[in-house]
Amino acid sequence: MKSLIKGFIVFFVIVIVVLFGFIFKSSSPEDSDIIHINHWQIAWTDHLEPQPNTEWLEGLDNWTDVRAGDDIPVMPSTGMSQWIKIQLPELKGNSEVLLIEKIYGKHIVVNINGVSIYETQRKFNYNLNSILVPIRAEESKQTVYIGVSANNKIGIFDEIKIGDYQSLMKDFIRQSISDLILGSTLIFIAVIMLFCSVFLKYVNMSMWFSLCAVIFSSGLLVLTYSPFVFWLFDYTSTGRLLVILFDVALFILLPSFTFFFEKIFGPGYFNLIRWSRKFLVGYSTLCILVLITNEIASNRFYNVYSLITTQFAGYIIIFQFLILICLLSIYMIKGNKEAVIFFVGVLSFTLFCAGELIWYYYNDGYYKLFLWKVGVICFLTSLIIILGRRFAENHEQVVEYSKQLEMFNNELQRSEKMEIISELAASVAHEVRNPLQVTRGFLQLLVEKQQSSDKVYLSMALEELDRASGIITDFLTFAKPEGGKVTTLNVLDEFIHIEGILIPLANLQGGKITVHIPKNLYVRGNSSKFKQAFINIIKNSIEALKGEGDIQIWGYEETTDVVLHIKDNGEGMDEEVLARLGEPYFSNKTKGTGLGLMVTFRIIEVMNGQIHFNSKKGTGTEVIIRFPSVKLEENVTG
Repeated sequence: MKSLIKGFIVFFVIVIVVLFGFIFKSSSPEDSDIIHINHWQIAWTDHLEPQPNTEWLEGLDNWTDVRAGDDIPVMPSTGMSQWIKIQLPELKGNSEVLLIEKIYGKHIVVNINGVSIYETQRKFNYNLNSILVPIRAEESKQTVYIGVSANNKIGIFDEIKIGDYQSLMKDFIRQSISDLILGSTLIFIAVIMLFCSVFLKYVNMSMWFSLCAVIFSSGLLVLTYSPFVFWLFDYTSTGRLLVILFDVALFILLPSFTFFFEKIFGPGYFNLIRWSRKFLVGYSTLCILVLITNEIASNRFYNVYSLITTQFAGYIIIFQFLILICLLSIYMIKGNKEAVIFFVGVLSFTLFCAGELIWYYYNDGYYKLFLWKVGVICFLTSLIIILGRRFAENHEQVVEYSKQLEMFNNELQRSEKMEIISELAASVAHEVRNPLQVTRGFLQLLVEKQQSSDKVYLSMALEELDRASGIITDFLTFAKPEGGKVTTLNVLDEFIHIEGILIPLANLQGGKITVHIPKNLYVRGNSSKFKQAFINIIKNSIEALKGEGDIQIWGYEETTDVVLHIKDNGEGMDEEVLARLGEPYFSNKTKGTGLGLMVTFRIIEVMNGQIHFNSKKGTGTEVIIRFPSVKLEENVTG
């Protein structure tokens, strides 16, 4: 899944490169043969006459000069139509065309010298058109009349191009194809993500589906906003469907985006995000109901529908993004990394989209939004990065949970083993020890009276009985390590006794013991059990030296713990052996039973301590033991 997220991000980068490539090409110097017309005349009429003659057109009053980029001519009264008069230049061939990339109107008629050569009439509410009209060389210097009727926005406001058909078509398609590429890509990504949802766990489903909805609706908005798509499918049924799809995409985008935001950052302060999401769900539901009602009523409620879904929607989008930016700023101040990523995406989207919306309303709708597509790419990329981070975090949590589960499972198995052995030791040890003591007593009598060579075998039998008795003692110690008097122990005093016992054994092996423990370390426990545990550990270190070597023992207080280290430079252990330390009957010694270290673990556990081994084969072993620290004023006999 992480590779899938990376793939999506790479795909978005490619789309950005392609999109900007088209933008760069479209801004390159154009063919010198293309003629740009940036001025014309307009006149207003009460209604649009589809096939007027030249005399009627020239007889219209108040022809007004207009230039591209000038102030927008205001419609004198509602419902009036506009005629546009353009003077053709000298034409060089019969493959010339007149291209108007942006003209607002629902009914458009093109007339040359009283002859109608082009007409389009839309029954759906999308006023922005692109028209391409063929003209011939014999029509040079003639006048072109363009009649336009519309409910509100009307007329031409960008320059008109005249030139070779192939050159203009390439230029027109190059400038418009980016919408098709970006919109189709986003829809394709959303569909692929939807199919990939079968591999997700339930906990990630809501975020994934909300992101799918955001990407899908964004792609649908890009695709259905482009006039190029309407130019390709300029007939009533398809055009009407494209308009409906645009509105539905906008109704889906608002609540799904807010829902994704809520899933990332929670309900927000005073449940502001949650209330915003609920409001947007209600608003989108209302818009869909009004849309259905307007379609059933054959567009009779368009003014109400336009007010709710166009005017209100723009203000709601601006207000919503202001709220999100304020909340993101608070989260960023608190150090939330996802808020930083989200803020960059939302800020990019806001600068492009909200800025263009403000400019759109400032121009009374006579502005074609296009920078918002770049904002959409930046915004969606930030969402995918955040989702990728969430999946990565979930993966790390799963790995961590697996490690903890394995550790708990090992601890559980060890506890079960210890419990079984403890019960076995408590029930059997005393019963076995009594006959052993009796047998040993009789064998000792026989040894004292025996003068023959059999005395050697009897001595060996006594040694083995003593060994068996020692194992039973370990069993009893493991079964009831808490036995005995519990007091506050001075760690240094205890190690002075331990050092006195073990230094002769270390010297015999050729080793050396060094002890550095301060005087003010105190722990709670039984003195004999404490000594027994550390004697077992240090004896193991002595035996691991295999000759000359050093054993260093030091201690210190760390926060609320007393920490003791026992380090040797003996033969060491590998990871497999380390993992099995403390198991009964596991030992590296030839005659070892593993019970000594098992008893040590049990004693430390009863004293609320912890033991940890660090070792590598051939480099020695370090044992770290922690006990809860006891202050001197807390010295109370247990």
